Amino acid sequence: MKSRDTLIRLKRFQVDEKRRRVAQIEMMIAEFDRMAADLEREIAAEEQKAGITDANHFAYPTYARAVAQRRDNLRLSAQNLHIQLDDAKAELGEAFEDLKRAESLEDRERSLDAAISQAGQGRVVRATA
Repeated sequence: MKSRDTLIRLKRFQVDEKRRRVAQIEMMIAEFDRMAADLEREIAAEEQKAGITDANHFAYPTYARAVAQRRDNLRLSAQNLHIQLDDAKAELGEAFEDLKRAESLEDRERSLDAAISQAGQGRVVRATA
């Protein structure tokens, strides 16, 4: 019984750890999206200041070009994080299923122990009666 309790605690810890990982990835994606939006505003401001919006124009601001590259890198990183998020959610689902199986096994074991205990008490009562 003690090892089963330890197993369930381990499974709960694993589920909690997977939840934290999912939350961490979601926060990183949100932060990258926010940073990309900030950079997008900086690009627009720089283009407005220069009066040139065509990135292929020879006089296009260097700062706007560098910020656009940074924005694109952030968006690519966010896309990669979405892939990691899908994997982390799948792992969370598996860990949760493992926990449910362990808890179900524990419940069955307790029910069986209770039934055996009640049956044993019933036999003792009948034997003494």
